Amino acid sequence: MSSTPSPAQAGSRSPWRSLRHRSMRWWSVANFVSNAGTWMQLTVQNLLVLQITGSAAATGLSMSVQAAPALLMSVLGGAAVDRWPRKLTAAVSQALLAVIAFTTATLVALDRLDMTTLMVLAAVTGMVATVDNPACALLGNDLVPAEDVPSAIGVGALVFNAGRLAGAALAGVTVGFLGTAAAYFANGFSFLFVTAVIPFLRPAAGAVRQVTGRAARRSTPDMSVREGLAFFARRPRLLALAGVTGISAVFGRNYGLTLAVLVTGPLAGGAGAFGTVSTVLAAGGIVGAVLGARLRRPSVRLVGALAATGALLQIVAGLSPSLAVLLVLVLPMAVVESVSDTAGTAVLQTDPPAHLRGRVLGVWGSVGTVWSLGGPPALGLLMELAGPRGALITGGVIITASIASGHLLHRRRTVSPVAFPTKETAPQPALQTAA
Repeated sequence: MSSTPSPAQAGSRSPWRSLRHRSMRWWSVANFVSNAGTWMQLTVQNLLVLQITGSAAATGLSMSVQAAPALLMSVLGGAAVDRWPRKLTAAVSQALLAVIAFTTATLVALDRLDMTTLMVLAAVTGMVATVDNPACALLGNDLVPAEDVPSAIGVGALVFNAGRLAGAALAGVTVGFLGTAAAYFANGFSFLFVTAVIPFLRPAAGAVRQVTGRAARRSTPDMSVREGLAFFARRPRLLALAGVTGISAVFGRNYGLTLAVLVTGPLAGGAGAFGTVSTVLAAGGIVGAVLGARLRRPSVRLVGALAATGALLQIVAGLSPSLAVLLVLVLPMAVVESVSDTAGTAVLQTDPPAHLRGRVLGVWGSVGTVWSLGGPPALGLLMELAGPRGALITGGVIITASIASGHLLHRRRTVSPVAFPTKETAPQPALQTAA
């Protein structure tokens, strides 16, 4: 199931170049099916919690319970991905997720699901995801040559968005005709489909090969979590990437929150107007994923430049006098964010040595969970103090200033000392004492 590209194909900048490999095409189809099933279940799960409890707070709690394991266990999940064969790890984790989905579906069908059981199942799902997420991300990269990894990541972003749209749409249809349990059953079968495809995937020529088992222990005896943490902490590129991504995640990017308040508040729009803004954001994300897939050698400098550009657009958006002006700005904001995400993900997944990539992704998962949990409350507080316009402008200024400062510090540290030429002079006679 592998294919060898011609020299012309090898130099291609097409965003779809990773799909010339047959295994990558199968993996993309499997990912689409899995994402559609996952988003179908997530959509139905929120409705199910509301039906059981009638509380919006409980709905948010169930989502937090599922995300919380990533905060503490992602580093362990990443270590497991490095230690065990990638295909086996992904297949087992997908099969476990299928078991959880089928269990939930059965309990719903029998009307035996209570809130406590649902929370436990959500927590177990989050635990399995700490292994499944890095395993599936790296498995896709393992199928293509290194120069095609940005394309694989961009295609993955497109598949994710397409699956999200399809899953949300199918959830309503499925629940309406077949009931809530059917959505969970459908998600279980989507995981089984991925499990069935994985054994037939074959890496293309030039793809990075994972070394596991005794061979890995001979070449890299330290396979511990500590090694992954130490590598991340001592790698300036990754620390810079974390800084850029973190400050952007906290003070920008949460457009679902900031733009919602801006549209319905100062711009005097309604839910329909914000729906239009959300649609433009989604379209920009798809365009950005396509552009990001054209990259061949992304860098942290590119990620920083794109993040600063997005922050400047965010400042201008905060000054928008009307909804029409905001819509003009929203599209490039989403495009820049999506390209930056693709470039950053490519750097994160290709910079570490092959035997450390799972653990580095695990560290990133833990750090990213801190941003995702802490960012919205911090941004909400900023909006309370400065209003939606002030939050957008202040956040954009903080992001731009932080990235500019980091760039200047980096340049100052890397400037090599200038050597001044010296002239050789004849030795001077010794001073004589005065007579």
